[in-house]
Amino acid sequence: MSDSQTPAAPFTELVNLASRLLGAGVVATNEDTFADAENLLVAKPAEFRAHTFGHKGQIMDGWESKRRRGVSAEQPHPTDEDHDWAIVRLGVAGRIHGVIVDTAHFTGNYPETASVQAASIPGIPSVEELAAAEWTDLVARTALRGDTAHEFAVEDPTRYTHVRLNIWPDGGVARLRVHGEVLPDPRDLDGLTFDLAAQEYGGVAEAASDRYFSSPHNLNAPGRASVMGEGWETRRRRDKANDWVQIALAGGGEVLAVEVDTTHFVANAPGWADLMGYDASNGGDPRTDAAGWFELLPRTRLQPDTRHRLRLGASSAARPVTHVRINVYPDGGLARLRLTGKLTEAGRGALALRWFNALPAAEAAQALTEAGLAEAEAWTLTAVRPLADAAELTTAVSALQPSDGPDGTETSRRAAAIWRLLGV
Repeated sequence: MSDSQTPAAPFTELVNLASRLLGAGVVATNEDTFADAENLLVAKPAEFRAHTFGHKGQIMDGWESKRRRGVSAEQPHPTDEDHDWAIVRLGVAGRIHGVIVDTAHFTGNYPETASVQAASIPGIPSVEELAAAEWTDLVARTALRGDTAHEFAVEDPTRYTHVRLNIWPDGGVARLRVHGEVLPDPRDLDGLTFDLAAQEYGGVAEAASDRYFSSPHNLNAPGRASVMGEGWETRRRRDKANDWVQIALAGGGEVLAVEVDTTHFVANAPGWADLMGYDASNGGDPRTDAAGWFELLPRTRLQPDTRHRLRLGASSAARPVTHVRINVYPDGGLARLRLTGKLTEAGRGALALRWFNALPAAEAAQALTEAGLAEAEAWTLTAVRPLADAAELTTAVSALQPSDGPDGTETSRRAAAIWRLLGV
């Protein structure tokens, strides 16, 4: 996504924050006797094999709890509030734009209703800390249908680290998907070179010429592709054009080196590729401003089943970019695209401001006090969020009390604290 970070596509086109490839996991559940809650995060669609029984019954590819019972013969049914739950640690923290609760293949054993909650819990919390956390409803308790992928759009600007799926009173859910905008802690990236296109830092494949055989989101997925189907592959072209993927980077940065990986693509690797860049930090739109694109890597010959590691020239590496477009000629497939680089000061500042705007209030105030602001100042600045840009932040900081002393020490102290945290 660009520095504006405004999704232009359905939420299902955003990164699945609950992907195990990104590090997600089920960290707690109250009940999964029939089928493990960890199945909720399996990447592939749920499968069903009829009459496949284990010692607990039909083996289901999903999370399934045992049947609830009441407390006595006189009260054999569960109460209206009795329910089961599973807590998922997101692989990467971020703003959630939508969730999918999929009851695929659960027909006589799906839950009657469900809800999805979220929490922001810094660090590596214990199960007890998770239970004591403040949970916010993303999807209020709602009725479910069997064998259905229920899509729920979410309008919540907060950055979350965990979600909790609640089901009433019991039953099975095949898969849980949590799509959203990755918002890394900018302090973790200070001074580092990293893959600016990577999903785990916020890179998004936001447009592609063709996705016939497989998704362009595979290009910047974690790890290496283990088979051809884990890459991006187009259909065969019958015209004189070429295929491409456009990726919004984690933030504005300088690309130093490129890896174009055709691993597993033997008879269908592209013949050539080039890389174009675009800088949207000045307000341009890469979707409509064709003249704003510039060359980072000239058209380069590719070999099948090969990791091509290419350094950019000095003039290309010095140009800041927020988006790239990999062009392949004429068609074919790539396993991965890696862009080693570093954030510019402006890119780091824009990323930090998005992160700060999305933090829960207590976390935002704590981050400011850790950076050097007084507690009262931190809460005052937190209260005026969201801040659109550096100019708004400067205005908000200048309004903090007490007023500046004759030597300017208050202004200097505040500016230093804000710069350490937000880079603007």
